[in-house]
Amino acid sequence: MKISVGFSKDDLRDLAGPRSFERGQDYQDAVSGLEVEDGWFSARVQGTEVYEVEVAVREADGLSGACDCPYGEEGNFCKHCVAVGLVVLSRARDVPRQRSAAASRAEGLERWLVSLPREELLALVREQVEGDRELRHRLELRAATARSDDPVVRERILALLDPAPFAGYGYVECADAQAYGDQASEAVAALRTLIADGRAAQAVILAREAMALLCRTYGDIDDSSGYVGSVATELAEAHVEACRAARPDPLETAEWLARHLLDSDYDAFDTDPVEYREVLGTDGLARLRQLATGAWRRNPSGWDEKYLMERLLKAAGDVDELIAVYAADLSPTGETHLTIAQELEAAGRPDEALDWAERGLREMTVHHRGGSGLEDYLCERHAAAGRFARATAVRRDGFRVHRSLAAYRLLRECARAEGEWERERPAALELLREDAAHPRSAWGGGSVLIDALIDDGDLESAWQAATDGPAGTRQWLALADLIRDDRPADALPVYLRLIEPLKKITGNANYQQIARLLSGARVCHQNLGTSEQFADYVTSLRSEQKRKRNLMKILDQHDL
Repeated sequence: MKISVGFSKDDLRDLAGPRSFERGQDYQDAVSGLEVEDGWFSARVQGTEVYEVEVAVREADGLSGACDCPYGEEGNFCKHCVAVGLVVLSRARDVPRQRSAAASRAEGLERWLVSLPREELLALVREQVEGDRELRHRLELRAATARSDDPVVRERILALLDPAPFAGYGYVECADAQAYGDQASEAVAALRTLIADGRAAQAVILAREAMALLCRTYGDIDDSSGYVGSVATELAEAHVEACRAARPDPLETAEWLARHLLDSDYDAFDTDPVEYREVLGTDGLARLRQLATGAWRRNPSGWDEKYLMERLLKAAGDVDELIAVYAADLSPTGETHLTIAQELEAAGRPDEALDWAERGLREMTVHHRGGSGLEDYLCERHAAAGRFARATAVRRDGFRVHRSLAAYRLLRECARAEGEWERERPAALELLREDAAHPRSAWGGGSVLIDALIDDGDLESAWQAATDGPAGTRQWLALADLIRDDRPADALPVYLRLIEPLKKITGNANYQQIARLLSGARVCHQNLGTSEQFADYVTSLRSEQKRKRNLMKILDQHDL
């Protein structure tokens, strides 16, 4: 029976990338001290130094890894994480037993702690507190909260949000961001304790101070993992909870919220002003909108100003005012026009929506044509109304200025729906042939022509276009795979030609590609009735490449 550990080789490859995954395979023998717990695995990996590695599998977050090597400290799933993951997979049958043993140890520790007399337990806690400054600070905060010692509570909460202990040269690296986030989350827990104890008014004040502090320091933290951002979200949620419980002055709260949303230097908080609607009431919302409108008029292209206006106007259902905000800062990509069209359509105003979409198409810069969201919107609306010719015209114009395979496919889809693809196709291919005749064309020379012909299933024309050139390795391989059953004599030289340069390159990914090409060549020889020649070729290649042990293993795996 196959035992699941919560991830697969493919998961490791996807997270690490091909290069790190390949290199990680060579480090499996360097893994030692593997420990298994519920949801995570830890080990040491001998690299340039001995690195501490943890691979975690959590239902909410999926697979993740942490390593204290330089590459891992940048937030990457490094080769050492891959190596630990591969070792775990190789020992999958033993994982349930190790997890059970870990759970048994935890239960044993719990029973022992419960059995200790009060004085011994206190002595143990004191011993830990004396040796762990951070633990002492957290316990001091809990004690101050329990006895309502407000000055100490404030001091401890702000201290927990101070990144200085984790910063080197004034900056918190990604490898230390999680530890800082863990500490900061203690501050959030303390605020929620205050709310639960009936001291929400104090929690409102402290949460504001904490949010201001995190805003000031967030720019000095490498939060690539998003861990500190998650704590910031929890802190903002705690502030909303405190406001709902304490009901602070709505006008003053509106003014604070406007300052918080418009004056923050960094995007630590993704605060939605609508979450404060209940707290602000009618008067507070009116004041917030007044402040937001003034800020937006002073800076109509400012992201913070637009966001605040958009959220307030959407909540109020004021479509015309919302459109005015969007229209004051139209993007040349057509994205703003699309947003306006979608808002108008949602408001039951489809004719105005179509007008805005058409306007966006006229005002869009050329290099954004050929598959934009605005073009998709227009084509869907035209097709839904039976205006197939207009949809095809949109795709045709987009293809003419952006001659990519994606734009060709979109044109083909619309023209087929109109029943005009046979008439449309020659003109589209002629444009691609013109590009093929000028390899320096902005559209990639002949590659798009070949791809389009393959995509159409016109293999004869695609083969001719590839022969006329230029064609890339990917295209030759695709053609060889498609014609090898019907034209093995033409496909075989392609496989053999592509193998030659790979003989000089090492690496498992390269070896897998050689095996893939050999498999194609084998099919060609079988179809030609020349399997003995193929066997001779493989024997010669094995002799020539015999020092590459991993290549030999991979060829064995493919029966080559």
